[in-house]
Amino acid sequence: MGIVVKNLTKTYGEHKAVDNISFETNRGEILGFLGPNGAGKTTTMKTATCYITPTTGSVTVEGYDVVKSPLEVRKHIGYLPEHNPLYLDMYIHEYLRFVAGIHKIRKPRQKVQKIVGMVGLQKEEHKKIGMLSKGYRQRVGLAQALIHDPSVLILDEPTTGLDPNQIGEIRDLIKEVSQNKTVMLSTHIMQEVQALCDRVIIINKGQLVTDSNVDALKKQSDSINILVEFIDYTPKTWLKNIPSVFEVVQKKEGLYLLKAQEDVRAEIFREAVQKGETIIGLHQEQISLEQVFTTLTK
Repeated sequence: MGIVVKNLTKTYGEHKAVDNISFETNRGEILGFLGPNGAGKTTTMKTATCYITPTTGSVTVEGYDVVKSPLEVRKHIGYLPEHNPLYLDMYIHEYLRFVAGIHKIRKPRQKVQKIVGMVGLQKEEHKKIGMLSKGYRQRVGLAQALIHDPSVLILDEPTTGLDPNQIGEIRDLIKEVSQNKTVMLSTHIMQEVQALCDRVIIINKGQLVTDSNVDALKKQSDSINILVEFIDYTPKTWLKNIPSVFEVVQKKEGLYLLKAQEDVRAEIFREAVQKGETIIGLHQEQISLEQVFTTLTK
């Protein structure tokens, strides 16, 4: 059942942080939850994890209402907030046994040892948390979110501040644990969305603007990008006069990026032949998620 959000609104005085949004998640799915800063992502996540209450509307997790049954909701959720709160003076095993005690886990030592291996903390397991790098602290945060084997995992910016190797390792871990869980993932890194997510929700100014799988999302852009490269470097001002082209950007000498309402490669080629220009490259550029994100949240 996962997370079900119905007509959720959260206001702070006159400000609507979240404005009447609705969506559902699916088991075994990694859902990318995106939006600009201040769009309402963290507010929605904190509502789903019972940290704040909705003004109107409802959120249920595995069938339990976050207002009526917060303890049951917390049993089914693993949460890694953006700013990972850890007890820096505690040893890794000590901290994870403490978390296991909160969840009343039987045989906590065996469970902690298993989760330490799962998240790749073996090399550092005898250290205090304060001695760990940012990447290993994130692993500890993931370990505490996973230790009670929740069916729903909510991760707010899980790879912020990590180096490329650490990012790859955390992504692999998220993919591995998502096979039988619902994962809701907030991030600003579009490569992370492409690498991890099955589906994307984008909110802007508290409102839901799209709910789509990644491939379909790319097709939502209202323009086509075309790269054309010429053998010589003389200015090509005539490119602006091709019908449906509304922007021409010179990337470097001889290389131009055209934004058009439709595919105009044939028109470019015919015009170049008439003008005696030699084209050495002409192709439609794949719309990036960054471009789609910008279009939807302007």
